[in-house]
Amino acid sequence: MTINQIIKNSNLKLTSARIEILEILLTKNKPISYEDIKNSLTMDKATFYRNIAKFEENAIIRSFEANDKKRYFSLEQNFHPHFICTKCHTISCLNETQIVEMDDYKIESIVIKGICPKCLQS
Repeated sequence: MTINQIIKNSNLKLTSARIEILEILLTKNKPISYEDIKNSLTMDKATFYRNIAKFEENAIIRSFEANDKKRYFSLEQNFHPHFICTKCHTISCLNETQIVEMDDYKIESIVIKGICPKCLQS
């Protein structure tokens, strides 16, 4: 899906800040925090978070808080769980087949914490 389609489907106004944020999220293959991308943004922190809030309200992105107390964001395109290593704090996307399903519940986020294979070997 293109940025124009994402914005059009959400009935939001197409702004340069929204385009910039979505371009970054589309190119990343894992969740990112503000701190990960702040040096490549042309907007201030308040503008970033204001737009992120709009994206979350409109189900364009999902977010979760990791062990490092940072909020991480990813596009809503395909719901999947994440694994956070408690040693190195690496975030990995897990396969959709590993999603837990519960009758009569709507699951919005799955974050599994543990130790990654790399840290287990060291």
